[in-house]
Amino acid sequence: MLREGGLVLWFVLVALSTAFVVFDIRSSPSHPVLKWAFVILVLFTGPFAAFLYVLGCREPLKDTHSMYVAALWRQVLGSTMHCAAGDGIGIIVGAALAQYWRLEPSVHLVLEYLLGFGFGWVFFQALAMRDMAGGSYLRSLGQTFLPEFVSMNLLMAGMVPAMALVRPYVLGGANPLAAGFWFVMSAALIAGFVFAFPVNWWLVARDLKHGMVTSPSPAEEEAEEGMPEMRGGASIAAKASVSLLTIAILALSIALTLNLARM
Repeated sequence: MLREGGLVLWFVLVALSTAFVVFDIRSSPSHPVLKWAFVILVLFTGPFAAFLYVLGCREPLKDTHSMYVAALWRQVLGSTMHCAAGDGIGIIVGAALAQYWRLEPSVHLVLEYLLGFGFGWVFFQALAMRDMAGGSYLRSLGQTFLPEFVSMNLLMAGMVPAMALVRPYVLGGANPLAAGFWFVMSAALIAGFVFAFPVNWWLVARDLKHGMVTSPSPAEEEAEEGMPEMRGGASIAAKASVSLLTIAILALSIALTLNLARM
Protein backbone atom coordinates (compact mmCIF):
# COMPACT_ATOMS: atom_id res chain seq x y z
CA MET A 1 0.00 0.00 0.00
CA LEU A 2 1.37 3.41 -1.03
CA ARG A 3 0.94 5.68 1.99
CA GLU A 4 1.54 9.32 2.92
CA GLY A 5 5.33 9.23 2.65
CA GLY A 6 5.35 7.91 -0.89
CA LEU A 7 2.61 10.33 -1.95
CA VAL A 8 4.46 13.30 -0.48
CA LEU A 9 7.62 12.29 -2.37
CA TRP A 10 5.66 11.96 -5.63
CA PHE A 11 4.00 15.37 -5.32
CA VAL A 12 7.30 17.03 -4.43
CA LEU A 13 8.71 15.61 -7.67
CA VAL A 14 5.63 16.85 -9.54
CA ALA A 15 6.06 20.35 -8.09
CA LEU A 16 9.77 20.48 -8.99
CA SER A 17 9.11 19.13 -12.49
CA THR A 18 6.30 21.62 -13.05
CA ALA A 19 8.44 24.55 -11.89
CA PHE A 20 11.24 23.51 -14.26
CA VAL A 21 9.00 23.07 -17.32
CA VAL A 22 6.96 26.25 -16.71
CA PHE A 23 10.13 28.32 -16.34
CA ASP A 24 12.09 26.72 -19.17
CA ILE A 25 9.36 26.41 -21.81
CA ARG A 26 8.78 30.17 -21.93
CA SER A 27 11.83 30.52 -24.18
CA SER A 28 10.95 27.53 -26.35
CA PRO A 29 9.82 28.27 -29.94
CA SER A 30 7.24 25.46 -29.70
CA HIS A 31 3.68 26.23 -30.78
CA PRO A 32 1.76 27.81 -27.84
CA VAL A 33 -0.76 24.94 -27.79
CA LEU A 34 2.05 22.43 -27.32
CA LYS A 35 3.54 24.55 -24.56
CA TRP A 36 0.23 24.42 -22.70
CA ALA A 37 0.00 20.70 -23.36
CA PHE A 38 3.40 20.09 -21.77
CA VAL A 39 2.46 22.21 -18.74
CA ILE A 40 -0.82 20.29 -18.32
CA LEU A 41 0.90 16.94 -18.72
CA VAL A 42 3.65 17.77 -16.22
CA LEU A 43 1.03 18.81 -13.65
CA PHE A 44 -0.41 15.29 -13.82
CA THR A 45 2.66 13.16 -14.52
CA GLY A 46 5.53 15.18 -13.05
CA PRO A 47 9.00 13.81 -13.85
CA PHE A 48 7.63 11.63 -16.67
CA ALA A 49 6.48 14.69 -18.65
CA ALA A 50 9.58 16.68 -17.69
CA PHE A 51 11.78 13.90 -19.09
CA LEU A 52 9.74 13.84 -22.32
CA TYR A 53 10.03 17.63 -22.59
CA VAL A 54 13.82 17.55 -22.33
CA LEU A 55 14.15 14.52 -24.58
CA GLY A 56 11.73 15.54 -27.29
CA CYS A 57 11.14 19.28 -27.30
CA ARG A 58 13.86 21.32 -25.58
CA GLU A 59 16.25 22.53 -28.26
CA PRO A 60 19.92 21.82 -27.40
CA LEU A 61 21.10 25.03 -29.12
CA LYS A 62 19.32 28.27 -29.94
CA ASP A 63 17.47 28.37 -33.28
CA THR A 64 17.69 24.59 -33.76
CA HIS A 65 14.20 23.65 -32.59
CA SER A 66 12.63 22.88 -35.98
CA MET A 67 15.61 20.74 -36.96
CA TYR A 68 15.77 19.06 -33.53
CA VAL A 69 12.10 18.01 -33.53
CA ALA A 70 12.07 16.92 -37.20
CA ALA A 71 12.79 13.29 -36.28
CA LEU A 72 9.62 11.24 -36.65
CA TRP A 73 9.72 9.86 -33.10
CA ARG A 74 9.86 13.41 -31.70
CA GLN A 75 6.95 14.41 -33.92
CA VAL A 76 5.00 11.43 -32.58
CA LEU A 77 5.98 12.36 -29.03
CA GLY A 78 4.45 15.81 -29.53
CA SER A 79 1.30 14.33 -31.05
CA THR A 80 0.79 11.84 -28.23
CA MET A 81 1.55 14.43 -25.59
CA HIS A 82 -1.07 16.75 -27.09
CA CYS A 83 -3.61 13.90 -27.02
CA ALA A 84 -2.79 12.90 -23.43
CA ALA A 85 -3.05 16.48 -22.18
CA GLY A 86 -6.34 17.33 -23.89
CA ASP A 87 -8.19 14.03 -23.55
CA GLY A 88 -6.61 13.37 -20.17
CA ILE A 89 -8.21 16.45 -18.62
CA GLY A 90 -11.67 15.28 -19.65
CA ILE A 91 -11.08 11.69 -18.55
CA ILE A 92 -9.69 12.72 -15.17
CA VAL A 93 -12.54 15.19 -14.55
CA GLY A 94 -15.00 12.43 -15.48
CA ALA A 95 -13.29 9.97 -13.13
CA ALA A 96 -13.36 12.49 -10.27
CA LEU A 97 -17.06 13.28 -10.79
CA ALA A 98 -17.97 9.60 -11.13
CA GLN A 99 -16.18 8.69 -7.91
CA TYR A 100 -17.67 11.66 -6.05
CA TRP A 101 -21.20 10.85 -7.28
CA ARG A 102 -20.64 7.09 -6.82
CA LEU A 103 -21.84 6.23 -10.31
CA GLU A 104 -22.16 2.70 -11.63
CA PRO A 105 -19.01 1.44 -13.45
CA SER A 106 -20.67 1.50 -16.88
CA VAL A 107 -21.93 5.09 -16.40
CA HIS A 108 -18.52 5.96 -14.98
CA LEU A 109 -16.81 4.83 -18.20
CA VAL A 110 -19.28 6.58 -20.50
CA LEU A 111 -18.85 9.87 -18.63
CA GLU A 112 -15.06 9.63 -18.82
CA TYR A 113 -15.13 8.85 -22.53
CA LEU A 114 -17.56 11.62 -23.45
CA LEU A 115 -15.73 14.28 -21.45
CA GLY A 116 -12.31 13.11 -22.66
CA PHE A 117 -13.27 12.93 -26.31
CA GLY A 118 -15.39 16.07 -26.21
CA PHE A 119 -12.77 18.28 -24.60
CA GLY A 120 -9.89 16.82 -26.60
CA TRP A 121 -11.66 17.09 -29.97
CA VAL A 122 -13.73 20.29 -29.71
CA PHE A 123 -11.20 22.44 -27.84
CA PHE A 124 -7.71 20.99 -27.71
CA GLN A 125 -7.59 19.70 -31.29
CA ALA A 126 -10.10 21.46 -33.55
CA LEU A 127 -10.13 24.90 -31.93
CA ALA A 128 -6.50 25.13 -30.89
CA MET A 129 -5.09 23.76 -34.16
CA ARG A 130 -7.55 25.34 -36.62
CA ASP A 131 -4.67 27.13 -38.38
CA MET A 132 -3.76 23.76 -39.86
CA ALA A 133 -7.20 23.71 -41.51
CA GLY A 134 -6.75 27.11 -43.11
CA GLY A 135 -8.28 28.89 -40.10
CA SER A 136 -11.72 27.26 -40.46
CA TYR A 137 -13.04 25.76 -37.21
CA LEU A 138 -15.66 23.61 -38.96
CA ARG A 139 -13.06 22.25 -41.37
CA SER A 140 -10.76 21.62 -38.44
CA LEU A 141 -13.50 19.63 -36.67
CA GLY A 142 -13.75 17.37 -39.71
CA GLN A 143 -10.00 16.95 -40.13
CA THR A 144 -9.33 16.17 -36.49
CA PHE A 145 -12.26 13.82 -35.78
CA LEU A 146 -10.60 10.56 -36.90
CA PRO A 147 -7.17 11.27 -35.35
CA GLU A 148 -8.85 12.29 -32.10
CA PHE A 149 -11.16 9.26 -32.13
CA VAL A 150 -8.51 6.56 -32.61
CA SER A 151 -6.03 8.27 -30.29
CA MET A 152 -8.67 8.71 -27.58
CA ASN A 153 -9.69 5.05 -27.85
CA LEU A 154 -6.20 3.82 -27.07
CA LEU A 155 -5.47 6.47 -24.45
CA MET A 156 -8.55 5.31 -22.55
CA ALA A 157 -7.74 1.65 -23.24
CA GLY A 158 -4.56 2.19 -21.24
CA MET A 159 -6.03 4.39 -18.54
CA VAL A 160 -9.08 2.29 -17.57
CA PRO A 161 -7.24 -0.88 -16.47
CA ALA A 162 -4.41 1.16 -14.94
CA MET A 163 -6.89 2.93 -12.66
CA ALA A 164 -8.42 -0.36 -11.60
CA LEU A 165 -5.07 -2.04 -10.98
CA VAL A 166 -3.36 0.80 -9.10
CA ARG A 167 -6.26 2.18 -7.03
CA PRO A 168 -6.49 -0.66 -4.43
CA TYR A 169 -2.82 -0.21 -3.52
CA VAL A 170 -2.93 3.55 -2.91
CA LEU A 171 -4.26 5.13 0.26
CA GLY A 172 -7.27 7.28 -0.66
CA GLY A 173 -7.12 6.12 -4.29
CA ALA A 174 -10.91 6.14 -4.67
CA ASN A 175 -11.51 9.53 -3.04
CA PRO A 176 -11.15 12.54 -5.39
CA LEU A 177 -10.61 14.75 -2.34
CA ALA A 178 -7.54 12.74 -1.33
CA ALA A 179 -4.00 12.95 -2.71
CA GLY A 180 -4.01 9.23 -3.47
CA PHE A 181 -6.71 9.66 -6.12
CA TRP A 182 -4.53 12.08 -8.07
CA PHE A 183 -1.58 9.72 -7.87
CA VAL A 184 -3.79 7.01 -9.41
CA MET A 185 -4.75 9.45 -12.21
CA SER A 186 -1.06 10.16 -12.80
CA ALA A 187 -0.26 6.47 -13.14
CA ALA A 188 -3.26 5.95 -15.43
CA LEU A 189 -2.33 8.86 -17.71
CA ILE A 190 1.21 7.50 -18.10
CA ALA A 191 -0.23 4.11 -19.06
CA GLY A 192 -2.61 5.77 -21.51
CA PHE A 193 0.27 7.68 -23.08
CA VAL A 194 2.13 4.43 -23.72
CA PHE A 195 -0.97 2.82 -25.27
CA ALA A 196 -1.68 5.84 -27.51
CA PHE A 197 1.89 6.24 -28.80
CA PRO A 198 1.73 3.57 -31.59
CA VAL A 199 -1.46 4.89 -33.20
CA ASN A 200 -0.11 8.43 -33.05
CA TRP A 201 2.96 7.16 -34.92
CA TRP A 202 0.64 5.84 -37.63
CA LEU A 203 -1.28 9.14 -37.75
CA VAL A 204 1.76 11.40 -37.90
CA ALA A 205 3.56 9.22 -40.46
CA ARG A 206 0.54 9.58 -42.78
CA ASP A 207 0.12 13.31 -42.19
CA LEU A 208 -3.23 12.82 -40.49
CA LYS A 209 -2.12 14.55 -37.31
CA HIS A 210 0.41 17.22 -36.42
CA GLY A 211 3.49 16.44 -34.42
CA MET A 212 5.87 18.73 -32.53
CA VAL A 213 5.28 22.14 -34.13
CA THR A 214 7.74 25.04 -34.12
CA SER A 215 6.19 28.50 -34.13
CA PRO A 216 7.47 30.42 -37.18
CA SER A 217 9.19 33.76 -36.81
CA PRO A 218 7.09 36.82 -37.78
CA ALA A 219 8.81 36.93 -41.17
CA GLU A 220 8.23 33.21 -41.78
CA GLU A 221 4.62 33.50 -40.64
CA GLU A 222 3.95 36.31 -43.12
CA ALA A 223 5.62 34.41 -45.96
CA GLU A 224 3.90 31.08 -45.22
CA GLU A 225 0.56 32.57 -44.16
CA GLY A 226 0.23 30.43 -41.05
CA MET A 227 0.89 26.83 -40.19
CA PRO A 228 1.22 24.07 -42.81
CA GLU A 229 -2.05 22.27 -43.49
CA MET A 230 -2.44 18.54 -42.90
CA ARG A 231 -3.09 16.66 -46.15
CA GLY A 232 -3.67 13.09 -45.02
CA GLY A 233 -2.12 10.11 -46.78
CA ALA A 234 -4.17 7.05 -45.82
CA SER A 235 -6.89 5.24 -47.74
CA ILE A 236 -10.46 5.02 -46.49
CA ALA A 237 -9.96 1.28 -45.95
CA ALA A 238 -6.85 1.89 -43.84
CA LYS A 239 -8.63 4.51 -41.74
CA ALA A 240 -11.60 2.18 -41.21
CA SER A 241 -9.34 -0.73 -40.25
CA VAL A 242 -7.41 1.32 -37.70
CA SER A 243 -10.66 2.73 -36.28
CA LEU A 244 -12.12 -0.76 -35.82
CA LEU A 245 -8.89 -2.02 -34.29
CA THR A 246 -8.84 0.77 -31.69
CA ILE A 247 -12.53 0.15 -30.88
CA ALA A 248 -11.78 -3.56 -30.36
CA ILE A 249 -8.79 -2.79 -28.11
CA LEU A 250 -10.85 -0.36 -26.03
CA ALA A 251 -13.73 -2.83 -25.74
CA LEU A 252 -11.36 -5.59 -24.64
CA SER A 253 -9.72 -3.30 -22.11
CA ILE A 254 -13.08 -2.31 -20.61
CA ALA A 255 -14.31 -5.90 -20.52
CA LEU A 256 -11.17 -7.09 -18.72
CA THR A 257 -11.40 -4.21 -16.26
CA LEU A 258 -15.06 -4.86 -15.44
CA ASN A 259 -14.29 -8.56 -14.93
CA LEU A 260 -11.44 -7.62 -12.64
CA ALA A 261 -13.78 -5.38 -10.63
CA ARG A 262 -16.19 -8.28 -10.07
CA MET A 263 -13.50 -10.61 -8.73
